[in-house]
Amino acid sequence: MNTEKSRKLFDEAKKLLPGGVSSPVRAIKPYPFYTKRANGSKITDIDGNEYIDYVMGYGPLLLGHNHPAIKDAVVRQLEDGWLYGTPSELEVSLAREIIKLYSSIDMVRFVSTGTEATMGALRAARGFTGKNKFIKIEGGFHGAHDAALVKAGSGATTLGTPDSAGVPADFTKNTLQVPYNDIEAMTEAIKTHREDVAAVIIEPVLGNIGPILPKKGYLQDVRSVTKENDIVLIFDEVITGFRLAMGGAQEYYGITPDMTTLGKILGGGFHIGVIGGKREIMGNISPAGAVYQAGTFNGSPVSMAAGLAVINTLKKEKVHEKVNKAGESMRRALSDVISDMGLDYSISGVSSMFKVFFGDMPYDYQDALKCDKEKFNVFFRKMLSDGIFLPPSQYETNFLSLAHSQDDIDKTVQAYQRNLK
Repeated sequence: MNTEKSRKLFDEAKKLLPGGVSSPVRAIKPYPFYTKRANGSKITDIDGNEYIDYVMGYGPLLLGHNHPAIKDAVVRQLEDGWLYGTPSELEVSLAREIIKLYSSIDMVRFVSTGTEATMGALRAARGFTGKNKFIKIEGGFHGAHDAALVKAGSGATTLGTPDSAGVPADFTKNTLQVPYNDIEAMTEAIKTHREDVAAVIIEPVLGNIGPILPKKGYLQDVRSVTKENDIVLIFDEVITGFRLAMGGAQEYYGITPDMTTLGKILGGGFHIGVIGGKREIMGNISPAGAVYQAGTFNGSPVSMAAGLAVINTLKKEKVHEKVNKAGESMRRALSDVISDMGLDYSISGVSSMFKVFFGDMPYDYQDALKCDKEKFNVFFRKMLSDGIFLPPSQYETNFLSLAHSQDDIDKTVQAYQRNLK
């Protein structure tokens, strides 16, 4: 596979961008390919190579690349302008749709990214409770803001720097961490710090180190212990929202948190984040209350139009029924491949998410770190040369979309079989 144009462009990019990229996880060694176009389940680089894409923008593109319903909605909005600096009817309409779908949400604040959503949710929880500390899960990734960059997943894990340089110790002294799927550790942390714990923030499915799934009853136990101790439970559903079900992981697992953060899929590929929660918490956010949050691009008309188109398409085309079936098919086929080859690898996933772990099935951050990262890196490069684009890390989820066909899945399984050898 010829990627000479990408190699030359990366040589130039290294002089202009830190590490040559705009986000760490894109730093594929020895150099990344540069995308020229994408459509459906395929992505094409500047050298003309085509790949079946399982990165899908790191989760947002549940409908696939360049979906006509999203494109049409955005083009129509562009005719009316793309930034107002005033409220628009679109944000009211989208808020109404989200509130119908998520029983945990009475009110929303639209922001531009998942990072802003989790940062704002934590601030709102602290403002509501008057307490300082929060508990996060080891390996849980809640964006690149200072207080959350402690044993974080995503690129921080891949690069081996889960605690970022430049973050003062004072910024993380109120961040407590416990292992995923360990309710005893969660309970002990709450018991020890109960007087000053404002919130627990958790990815219901660890998406940036996996996917790693919750053990039976774990999320219910987390809900119980937080409720018993008057602690705000925040479900970070930036990845799982609108992917596991229309109502996200909270619908899928039957849990109602106090606050929810959304993003990715809701924007259909356009920037969006959502802080949502109970009225008594959300009512404290400015200008209604004393918890300050603001942003020039909050409620962007283009993102609102895209969001409404996404929700309408998910309903109209019964997307979850189709992509969840594809996910089951993919996981079953890969399990058969691994079993037939006698490999001690594991297949994890839920809904339209899947992953081959090069080791035993992980149930927390420490388990995941035991998987063979170097073997995975060799495998990733082989798959890329075979025209299959997977997330370039053992610690990232693979995503299916509505655009992936059975032929795509069959070709991908065959590539796994060839390259796992």
